[in-house]
Amino acid sequence: MEVGGNGGGLPVNNKQRAMLPNKGGRGEFPRTPRKDSEGLSESPDLEFEYSDTDKWAAELSELYSYTEGPEFALNRKCFEEEFRAHVSDKKWTDLDAAQHRAHAMRLLDGLEVIGREKRLKVARAILYMAQGAFADCSCEAEVQYWMRYNIFLLLDVGTFSALVELLNMEIDNSAACSSAVRKPAISLADSTDLRVLLNIMYLMVETIQQDDPADKPEWKIMKETFKAELGSPLFNNEPISVMLFGMVTKFCSGHAPHFPMKKVLLLLWKSILFTLGGFEQLQSIKVCKREELGLPPLPEDSIRVIRSMRAASPPASASDLIEQQQKRARREHKALIKQDNLDAFNEKDPYKADDSREDEDDNDDNDNSLEPETFPLERDEVMPPPIPHPPSERVSFPKGLPWAPKVREKDIENFLESSRSKFIGYTLGSDTDTVVGLPRPIHESIKTLKQHKYISVAEVQMAKEEEYQKTPLSVGEEEVEMCATELLYQGILPSLPQYMIALLKILLAAAPTSKAKTDSINILADVLPEEMPTTVLQSMKLGVDVNRHKEIIVKAISAILLLLLKHFKLNHVYQFEYMAQHLVFANCIPLILKFFNQNIMSYITAKNSISVLDFPYCVVHELPELTAESLEAGDNTQFCWRNLFSCINLLRILNKLTKWKHSRTMMLVVFKSAPILKRALKVKQAMMQLYVLKLLKVQTKYLGRQWRKSNMKTMSAIYQKVRHRLNDDWAYGNDLDARPWDFQAEECALRASIERFNSRRYDKSHSNPDFLPVDNCLQSVLGQRVDLPEDFQMNYDLWLEREVFSKPISWEELLQ
Repeated sequence: MEVGGNGGGLPVNNKQRAMLPNKGGRGEFPRTPRKDSEGLSESPDLEFEYSDTDKWAAELSELYSYTEGPEFALNRKCFEEEFRAHVSDKKWTDLDAAQHRAHAMRLLDGLEVIGREKRLKVARAILYMAQGAFADCSCEAEVQYWMRYNIFLLLDVGTFSALVELLNMEIDNSAACSSAVRKPAISLADSTDLRVLLNIMYLMVETIQQDDPADKPEWKIMKETFKAELGSPLFNNEPISVMLFGMVTKFCSGHAPHFPMKKVLLLLWKSILFTLGGFEQLQSIKVCKREELGLPPLPEDSIRVIRSMRAASPPASASDLIEQQQKRARREHKALIKQDNLDAFNEKDPYKADDSREDEDDNDDNDNSLEPETFPLERDEVMPPPIPHPPSERVSFPKGLPWAPKVREKDIENFLESSRSKFIGYTLGSDTDTVVGLPRPIHESIKTLKQHKYISVAEVQMAKEEEYQKTPLSVGEEEVEMCATELLYQGILPSLPQYMIALLKILLAAAPTSKAKTDSINILADVLPEEMPTTVLQSMKLGVDVNRHKEIIVKAISAILLLLLKHFKLNHVYQFEYMAQHLVFANCIPLILKFFNQNIMSYITAKNSISVLDFPYCVVHELPELTAESLEAGDNTQFCWRNLFSCINLLRILNKLTKWKHSRTMMLVVFKSAPILKRALKVKQAMMQLYVLKLLKVQTKYLGRQWRKSNMKTMSAIYQKVRHRLNDDWAYGNDLDARPWDFQAEECALRASIERFNSRRYDKSHSNPDFLPVDNCLQSVLGQRVDLPEDFQMNYDLWLEREVFSKPISWEELLQ
């Protein structure tokens, strides 16, 4: 059984739960955890707050691998040599603003020198400034203050543009690339120049995008200017993100194996996040878009709804169920155990994973948060009797479901079609208003459906695109708003398929389920030291570093893909569909399922970090001596933030790719995703569970009656937590959508629509000649000089004789 997995907690119905004393906080109740058959108690709800990024200190520390630790002292040494030579023996923190600026300008001039060694020293000195001149600081808060001050100073003097130019030089450095390709083993030393530049750029982007109420007014103006510059094609006529995407594809093609990929991906993620905006901004953009298109406001703020949800207890394993049923038999409750549910555990489920213990639900009487129990339990054996409280202190539970139901126009049409053919015997196509001849209850149903009708921004965009394709002349030119998302799409459009393949290749190499293959790419170039470890302690430290390195890469890629999908979908649905289709073609769906086909609780609770080596802690405190015991101990956190963040992102990506796509939903079924996803329900975090349940909901009708019968707890959880689509009989399998699976036809039709959209909007060279302006003025057409070929001029008399004089002309017919 998995560590921290399901323990089959006490069944508590709503009435009993209301009587329990509230511990406070996030709606937790003091339970005496019941030990399961293997002595492990049920895991508590994870106190995880999903956000765009982790805390600032955590995001800074993840930039550096532990192998880079000695370079902090080297950066300081380079800075102090420059500083002592030109300024004085004072501390950096003791200088005034004018002296700070003068030294920053001096360092910037130093980046212009030709000598590589000299340039690297200056870059390291600038990096030390960006790291907060930590030698003069006594605590982490002070380091962060000086980081912010120094970074705005560096931005003000124009450091970022100079860094972009140097980065371009390093990308095009063919000598470094060819030497790295020839090396049998690439280490940290091969990427030194690139790492220093990327470190400074990342620290600048990450620090400037942080909101701080104490910022000066001029800093706020600089921040907005910098944000606009990053997102516009100012650097090499392309946004900075496009340049970084180019680095990713060059690395994956094998031409530049020394590129420090983790740093490139982190900078790419933070650039996209800064220029396009995070999840809160996405919500406000969506609200504005709906207003512009004249659509009704959103029924609720989805982020707030999810944050207020509580996790459900995971489905219990078969061993827990058997144990509990035996206990109940001893208590003489045999008559109340449902025999058909017990039988279900012994029947062979075609979609069951090899480990049957982890893949069956409990029967209907064994879940502490999904359904009320059917009989009272003798509670005094496991916990003291509840103390009665006055009604005011009882916990109030919201009635009803967390989401407002939604209905599509197509759903109303289908309902009317079937009603008309049933009661009247004829159909009216897409007419949703005529209800003549239909019984009164059908009128009521249609009224309810129309009350909850939801029109998405995507539907409006698709309808407009259809109009542009059908009547291009009468509709006229489309006005495209040049926002940061549009500029980014235009920048990555020519090579988008290669970018998606490259990101998925790196994700595959970083996934913990991947086996080391000879043909897979080496993503450890910027974590392996020049000299491999010789002691057990060094090996353990490197092992932690490598695992942490892979986790950070997964975190960055999952965040990049999710942000791009969400922003493209809002900007134009066909931009989203183009990216999504290339992800599907590059096997993204099986890759994410492969990622989740592991002990997911172990991944989420992994302790691959050494907190005393994290920046900025390691530069302001004396490092204790590391021992094997202290490395193994790790920290005492309940879970690893970045791994839970990555898992939720990957589940959201999978939802985005499969939503309303029958052929892709069938891929989930064919790849036997149900047992894999069910194991992910063991993580007691509401948001993660919600996205797992959504993925199970779309395929439930295809999994067969036996699966549904054996998994009633999961079905109940779906009813309680996932949005209801009125008229959607997802739980029964008799839907019209259970049609033959024609992957190719669906994807080809979608691809044709995407190609028409891209060529109409972005491919000006292949515009339709029929729609080009025509000169039909007689004088200008006849007045044009036309150069005739030589052979025509020489045989002009013969041509006249043959084509004009010898042909009789019937003038009467011409006149008619």
